[in-house]
Amino acid sequence: MNAKGFDYAALTIAIIGAINWGLIGLFKLDLVAFLFGDMNLFSRIIYAVVGLCGLYLITLFGRVKSTAKEA
Repeated sequence: MNAKGFDYAALTIAIIGAINWGLIGLFKLDLVAFLFGDMNLFSRIIYAVVGLCGLYLITLFGRVKSTAKEA
């Protein structure tokens, strides 16, 4: 997978995570826990992947800034 595809995949996962946090805040509904169970191994992996995608997307700030200078 090229970097651009990885960026889109990470962004999609982070958006899904943000929607889950919105559901928790608005309706006290944790969609991951609802679908996969409370803090079992699979749900912990999902939370970890969302967190890693969020950390990876921090690098997007530098890349967007450098791309804006080139245009």
